[in-house]
Amino acid sequence: MKVKRVLISQPAPENGKSPYGSLTEKYGVRFNFRPFIKVEHIGASEFRKQHVEFDNITSIVFSSKVGVDHFFKLAEEIRFKVSEQMRYVCKSEAVGNYLQTYIQLRKRKVFCGNGTTKDMVAVMEKHASENFLVALPDGNNEELLSLLEATKLNYQVGLMYRTVSNDFGPDESLENYDAFVFYSPEGINALKKNFPNFEQGERYIGCLGENTAQAIENAGLRLDIPVNCRGSKYRSLVEALTDFLKENHKGSHK
Repeated sequence: MKVKRVLISQPAPENGKSPYGSLTEKYGVRFNFRPFIKVEHIGASEFRKQHVEFDNITSIVFSSKVGVDHFFKLAEEIRFKVSEQMRYVCKSEAVGNYLQTYIQLRKRKVFCGNGTTKDMVAVMEKHASENFLVALPDGNNEELLSLLEATKLNYQVGLMYRTVSNDFGPDESLENYDAFVFYSPEGINALKKNFPNFEQGERYIGCLGENTAQAIENAGLRLDIPVNCRGSKYRSLVEALTDFLKENHKGSHK
């Protein structure tokens, strides 16, 4: 099947400029953005039930920009004053740089991994004297928690937000799409919830990450475009889709 329309299960870029613009120009493929999931904040009253002890925390761990947003929102709600001496461990440099939305960055207090969960924990181990608060979503933390349990680090987990299905309206359909791209297991759960009779057939599915790939398999679907998982050579969806469409449209691109 020649791919003409692709559904990206994320919000459209804020600047309106799609990272897939060059693929539209070259192959005439239309990319639509429609988030399958949304993030809900865990408010102060619910968070307090976790009994997180803030007094001894010296370092906060962030695996995503979303975690940064919800931590500082929650800190304001519970009137926790974040010390200027607080240190931070971030999964990637992009997350570390995003911290400047809320604090003044100094190299001596922000330590970044290379974008993988394993490396983030390795960074934490380099600073093993810290008392960590790990800011996480409610659910889908198995890999990180397993890695942390195998260490001797002093850490607490704070669940600060959760991902839920973003319901589709009765007039919304997937019938006109030839390919779909998913970024999380929750996106696959939302697909099955909103479209319980969905059949993949000849249509293609791409995804980012091993957990998402496993969710696709568990749902009885076929993964055609793996990124950053299962031995895939690709680390970005743009790169993977570029090669995929080149082959899919062989002899027919503009």
